[in-house]
Amino acid sequence: MNQIRQQPQPARALTIVALMMATASVFGACTPMGAATGAAATAGTMSEQERGFKTGVQDAVILARINQKWLEYDFNIFTKITARVMEGRVLLTGTVSKTGTRIDAVRLAWQVEGVNEVLNEIDVSDKSDLLDATRDAWVTTQLRIKLTVDDKIKAINYAIYTVNGIVYLMGIAQDSREIERVTGHARNVKYVRQIVSYVRLKNEVDVKADST
Repeated sequence: MNQIRQQPQPARALTIVALMMATASVFGACTPMGAATGAAATAGTMSEQERGFKTGVQDAVILARINQKWLEYDFNIFTKITARVMEGRVLLTGTVSKTGTRIDAVRLAWQVEGVNEVLNEIDVSDKSDLLDATRDAWVTTQLRIKLTVDDKIKAINYAIYTVNGIVYLMGIAQDSREIERVTGHARNVKYVRQIVSYVRLKNEVDVKADST
């Protein structure tokens, strides 16, 4: 069942550092050159997204600060929970064994400047195993491929994350038909049990931008 739920500019130096921190883990960068390459690639991607380069940079800064808070507070939070940030909206996913860990992760995310919404989808369970994690990664990869090869979907505007067979979607859709195509692809991926969509329409985003 699908569900649709509807700051000050950081210093330039901090922005660059945050971008490198946020992208290093994605690209497996273990050297300054690797981190810089990853940051440059991410910057190029953000410039092509509907949210724009400036907003993309702000989101990267927010993500870096959330991860930093988690790491400093509890390494378990940092390793078990994943944050995705789009336009200041933070999606938290993952599986933890204690309710208190879930609460702490949300509380710390709200403390970061620039966060305007926290979407809490953290599962409290100790049943997740290696097979589940491998299967979830496979689901995410398959759905990303489907969106990329569909020329009627602007795949770059979507973030996908899968936890225990539940697919979480964040992003900006060109119109309602594009959302239908995205969720349709998700339904057709094996092992998907549920789809939770936080995708917003482009015209809604444009209206919000005009009013600020």
